[in-house]
Amino acid sequence: MTSILLIGTGRMAYHLGHALVKANLPLIGVAGRDPEKLGDLARYLERPAHRLDRALPKADLTIIATSDDSIGQVAAGLSDSGGVVAHTAGAVGLEVLAPHAHRAALWPVQTLSHGAPVDLSDVPMVVDASTAEAREAILRVARAISGSVLQLEHGQRELLHLTAVLASNLPVFLVQEAQRLLRKQKLPPNLLMPLWRLTASKVSTIGPEQALTGPARRGDTSSIRHHLDLLADEPDLRRAYALLSTMMLKAYGHPSDGIADL
Repeated sequence: MTSILLIGTGRMAYHLGHALVKANLPLIGVAGRDPEKLGDLARYLERPAHRLDRALPKADLTIIATSDDSIGQVAAGLSDSGGVVAHTAGAVGLEVLAPHAHRAALWPVQTLSHGAPVDLSDVPMVVDASTAEAREAILRVARAISGSVLQLEHGQRELLHLTAVLASNLPVFLVQEAQRLLRKQKLPPNLLMPLWRLTASKVSTIGPEQALTGPARRGDTSSIRHHLDLLADEPDLRRAYALLSTMMLKAYGHPSDGIADL
């Protein structure tokens, strides 16, 4: 492989672009629609910027690191040069990259937020491909970026994407909701941060089953009912608390006492 073109100006393109540069891979430029974001990313990566509505340089591998909904449109607008075209979405199939024959997926299983570039060297990198040529190209890139590379077909990628949402996005949202409740009572939201950090550390070292504590884990339905009373003015959060508590009670052999129906 002699050339890689990165399309996108969002968080995925930012973090993946830095990983490509760090791995000394042949990134020949970045492309995008928003001139300001494109210019910023091109400067960060010290690579040429290319407008997506103009002719793009030919590349052996073109990586589309845009939102899931726009992958198909971007792929359809690329000239078919015979090179490999890849996307970075965990749950999207390869057919969205048609009509290109050599299609691939490159998905880092990591939350990518604003801030300093994430070190992807130990982040699981999931790949998929439609042809042997595409597989060889995408594996070469993935292995240069990360020491943990998995080859998964679409159905497996969809399931892994679901579990990533369960393990990352949902807990983060619940932390956000917890902080909102603290703010309503004029309490510092950062009071929860030591708890959050230690919990995450325990989950990663001793596992979630051993790390889990709280009233549902020990079968304390009185505390759960009291918490539900405190959430009387938060109907959506109250239902979520009741359902998750019921799931935990059942998982650890405790009677749920109709809590989910409250």
